[in-house]
Amino acid sequence: MTDLELRTELLFELRAEVESRLDIGDTAFGRRRVYVVSGGTFTGPLLRGEILGGAGDWLVRGADGTSELDVRATLSTDDGELIYNHYRGIYHVPPEVKARMDGGEDVPPSTYYFRTTPRFETGSAKYGWLNRTVAVGVGRRTSTGIAYRVYRVL
Repeated sequence: MTDLELRTELLFELRAEVESRLDIGDTAFGRRRVYVVSGGTFTGPLLRGEILGGAGDWLVRGADGTSELDVRATLSTDDGELIYNHYRGIYHVPPEVKARMDGGEDVPPSTYYFRTTPRFETGSAKYGWLNRTVAVGVGRRTSTGIAYRVYRVL
């Protein structure tokens, strides 16, 4: 391995429950929707806890069907610390896969592109290392929301 190879380690797995979708409509930037998250959990080797209510995704879908994610959430660790989590990302589903999803089929995540770039902010001394962490996530849809595997870039 050279010094320029990308190495990662699992930070946590996250599951978020989507409560509702607000359709803002077609804007100058694309079709804007807000997905309201009611809560969820995250579990990993270095931290675990829950997603507090008030989280959401301010998604905009472009003319080519590619969605740009803009997510904000507050994470509460199982030891009482708070972490602000913000991430951007890309979600693209080919039309033939979207038709299968719309028909209720549980399609493999390998058939669509769902990637994120989470950033973290916290005043916690214990989790302060997150303020200096670059992370990437791989997502998938679930029957009630979304799930991610988030990796820390070493």
